[in-house]
Amino acid sequence: MKQTTFLGYRRANGAVGSRNYVAIIPVDDLSNAAVEGVAHLAPGTLPLPHPYGRLQFGEDLDLHFRTLIGTGSNANIAAAVVIGIEPNWTKKVVEGIAKTGKPVSGFSIEGHGDTETIATAVRQAREYLYYASELRREEVPIADAIFSTKCGESDTTSGLGSNPAVGVAVDWLVEHGARVIFGETTEITGAEHIIAERCVNDTVRSRYLAMHENYQELVRSQGVDLLGSQPTQGNIAGGLSTIEEKALGNIQKTGTSPIVDALEPAMAPTVKGLSFMDSSSAAAEFITLMGAAGSVFHFFTTGQGNIVGNPVVPVLKTTANPHTAQSMAEHIDVDISGLLSMEMTLQQAGQALLDMMFRNLNGRLTATEVLGHKEFVFTKLYRSS
Repeated sequence: MKQTTFLGYRRANGAVGSRNYVAIIPVDDLSNAAVEGVAHLAPGTLPLPHPYGRLQFGEDLDLHFRTLIGTGSNANIAAAVVIGIEPNWTKKVVEGIAKTGKPVSGFSIEGHGDTETIATAVRQAREYLYYASELRREEVPIADAIFSTKCGESDTTSGLGSNPAVGVAVDWLVEHGARVIFGETTEITGAEHIIAERCVNDTVRSRYLAMHENYQELVRSQGVDLLGSQPTQGNIAGGLSTIEEKALGNIQKTGTSPIVDALEPAMAPTVKGLSFMDSSSAAAEFITLMGAAGSVFHFFTTGQGNIVGNPVVPVLKTTANPHTAQSMAEHIDVDISGLLSMEMTLQQAGQALLDMMFRNLNGRLTATEVLGHKEFVFTKLYRSS
């Protein structure tokens, strides 16, 4: 592929995005009603309600703030309005997003009530909509963007077809200077040694293996095994009977590039190339973490037909399962089932994904966007205090 640029939005901090949203972000669950009230009166905005916020602590609270600030900082967002129940946490999120140089304002509900807060915030949101509407796409290099990948409802066709095809696309992106993130810590179980061998140095390798072992210890500490959860019932029905089988197919999405970093959840990659993120394997949680880490485009493979989307990150859905490609065609952006019928080579499948990626980056909606899938789900680590 000769094309190495797309028409995107260049933000003040140099990051490039494929979308141009004005986000309305609640700091906590109590502020969801006000956020939705603003979005109702300014229907061009993107509300991001979620169920968490109050009385979190430690690593959970840190992750909560990283997710909020990272989401607002994502280059697919042109401007943001932040609403919280009290001023201190609201200010913290606003100041974090403001470091990107994009327009952002915060409003707290205490001492004002929902009605006054909504009235004030909606006026600001409308000004941001005017601002965003005058921004224009410009030619930007693929090397300035961040990408991510995950699989869901996997079956035997995932490891045989769609995951290796994404691996071809990932290798191409890395070769051309982009940052790409993968994760799904538990779903690499049984293949963790293969990922470890690809880490660029002992520091990254040790950090990755520590993340993997900590996740395993968490599972063991509950006195349970993952059967029925990993692999899922859908995986088993699709022919993946063990986590090792699932893992060996899963890592095909990562291609062959060296792994340059091991990231905490919702942490943005700072090094060009392929990075691992310690993360949940739950699809909606995972893509939310990727968006908080700066991903502006996501490759998602499915065997049985996972329908997840995200409000901030466009999700390209592909499958190598001919039944899924037909029965769930409305959810599939790229049908590469020709791989298994020998009508398409692996390189051709990877090329098809890259072709659609460029069309989506330039503005074409993905199937998840057309169908309105906006699953925005936080990762929570502990009980609240």
